[in-house]
Amino acid sequence: MEMKGKKVLVTGADGFIGSHLVERLLMEGALVRAFVWYNSFNSWGWLDTLSPLQLGQLEIMAGDIRDPALVRKAMTGMDLVFHLAALIGIPYSYQAPDSYLDTNVKGTLHVLQSGRELGTSRILVTSTSEVYGTAQYTPIDEQHPKQPQSPYAATKVAADALADSFYLSFGLPVTIVRPFNTYGPRQSARAVIPTIISQLLEGKEEVKLGSLHPTRDLLFVEDTVKGFIAIASSDHTTGENINLASGREITIGELAEKIIRIIRPGAKVIGDHTRIRPGNSEVDRLLGHPGKMSRLTGWCPGVSLEEGLAATVAWFRDKENLSRYKTDIFNV
Repeated sequence: MEMKGKKVLVTGADGFIGSHLVERLLMEGALVRAFVWYNSFNSWGWLDTLSPLQLGQLEIMAGDIRDPALVRKAMTGMDLVFHLAALIGIPYSYQAPDSYLDTNVKGTLHVLQSGRELGTSRILVTSTSEVYGTAQYTPIDEQHPKQPQSPYAATKVAADALADSFYLSFGLPVTIVRPFNTYGPRQSARAVIPTIISQLLEGKEEVKLGSLHPTRDLLFVEDTVKGFIAIASSDHTTGENINLASGREITIGELAEKIIRIIRPGAKVIGDHTRIRPGNSEVDRLLGHPGKMSRLTGWCPGVSLEEGLAATVAWFRDKENLSRYKTDIFNV
């Protein structure tokens, strides 16, 4: 499926990955409807930072993924749906698991039910590497057992299971896309890389972090977005669960030192117990296997960690961008 001329819906289009995906789809000539979270500020999230030319090419619909009627309305007439709308912060999921259930599980159910009723040609449901929990073996392939270690991860396991069930029960053309740790411009300060960068650029000599030993498989957002589109463009991915991963890992401590060397050599990392997950909830190791994705689509990451970090730091150095971040609090 080529993107040019296709009617495409992106849920969660106002978010980090969603806004980048919208930009890429516009570049490829898709007719994009962006489903954003309704709020009284009439904010379109990161879409507000797009150029007037880009915004003029978009159809923006505000609503709530928890509302089945609005989801059905948003999906009407669409050839392809990228479902990214979700609550993703792990610490907040300890506090508000009901919200995660309603948004991540029921929201996904609304997309699947609407797709079945409307006869949508393709639906991509966004998962997360957190569903695997701490690696039982590496690299983690799609057969790795699911071990949700947070309420957030549990709701994503449930959403994935619903998507699989709709494919098996009703033949709904669903693919589950499972990105590992995406990073880049616009990412929330709930994530570790923006946390480190924003503290350093605000002049702090001590960077507050939680656990430093866990490893993560980091993927620049440009590569993640290209992966989504490669999956949607392939005739061989329907009904599959597919990892988007770099196949490389780095500890949080090593990552922090890399960023410190770029921005403020000599700065130190200090532990902040409020940022540490409960012991059995911490995912200690994530290292993904990108082999299936490569075999089915030919995709492979094109941006090295060094290049991606440099681009991300450059974006944060813009004072207008940095001003959006609160560096004196723990962002949950």
